[in-house]
Amino acid sequence: MNATDIPEGYQPHTRRSPLTEPWEPLFARPLGHTVQLAVQVREAHCNSRGLAHGGLIAALADNAMGLSAVTTARSTRPEQAGAVTVGLTLDYIDSARPGDWLEFHPTVLRCGATLAFVECRVVCGERVVARGSASFKMA
Repeated sequence: MNATDIPEGYQPHTRRSPLTEPWEPLFARPLGHTVQLAVQVREAHCNSRGLAHGGLIAALADNAMGLSAVTTARSTRPEQAGAVTVGLTLDYIDSARPGDWLEFHPTVLRCGATLAFVECRVVCGERVVARGSASFKMA
């Protein structure tokens, strides 16, 4: 994938961690108070059946939801430090293969002083690959 193939608004994701480092490049797109993430699936992201690994999908959905909870909180509480995942649930609906562009679209349902609740749709074009929800302890 070259730069002209990346959907509008996505930029290289600047927030890195040891877990996601092998999955680079990752992309991010701010949308209101949420942060959408995306990755082009490569063989390194796949399980032995050649499909995007559920662990990759879960980790990136968790990442997108957590970033969105913090971004939402900071819109009214700039001192908000971060969030820690309390619960995470995913339903896998379809699969993604190498070459697919996978996007993580979070929606913050509620963001309070101590807890946040977020949903996420994982899509590949028009196909829903997974849906998830998470709760976060706001730190």
